[in-house]
Amino acid sequence: MTKNPFNDIAEEYDAWFEEHSVLYRSELEALKTFIPREGKGLDIGTGTGRFADELGITTGIEPAPNMADLARKKGIQVQIARAEELPFADESFDFATMVTIDCFLDNLEAACREAHRVLKPGGRLVIGMLDKNGAIARHYRNTKESGIIYSRATFHTPDQTAAHLRKAGFSDIEFRQTLFSPEPEQVEQPKPGYGEGSFVVIKASKHNE
Repeated sequence: MTKNPFNDIAEEYDAWFEEHSVLYRSELEALKTFIPREGKGLDIGTGTGRFADELGITTGIEPAPNMADLARKKGIQVQIARAEELPFADESFDFATMVTIDCFLDNLEAACREAHRVLKPGGRLVIGMLDKNGAIARHYRNTKESGIIYSRATFHTPDQTAAHLRKAGFSDIEFRQTLFSPEPEQVEQPKPGYGEGSFVVIKASKHNE
């Protein structure tokens, strides 16, 4: 099995959220616009559990054991697994989240299909992503100092991600955006659409069958 590079940077990754709290809180505000008030949620690629913890999600999967250990300390029930192969039965969850993991996946469309499979009819998938054309992703792409975390990233545009979602069977796709400044001085409120903000949240629904 290939060594997971995130295993060695779990503590550094988790510390980022404290060091960049305004960015983190701005992303959370955008995500919350699409998170249901009720229902059983799954955080796919939960990392150290920072987003799941704040969004009230108690179940997650994460391929890096050291990251999963930190998430468990936050109360998240984490299984070691990949987004492309979720260890859950069909129609197990009311909603699922994938936050800033699309750019690290081997197969985004396969991950979307798996999310669709484990969602109940009428459920939703909420993806938080750095827009490939946004200022932050451009910075990471254009500098050698992209850091340990994003040096391995392959960014997508919202349109590319939406296309994968539609192929996986999702519909009723909506967008929110934030991080209109790469280094905001205060928490930003999200706006509909995409094209202005560096961080985009996509909501996609699974049709009732």
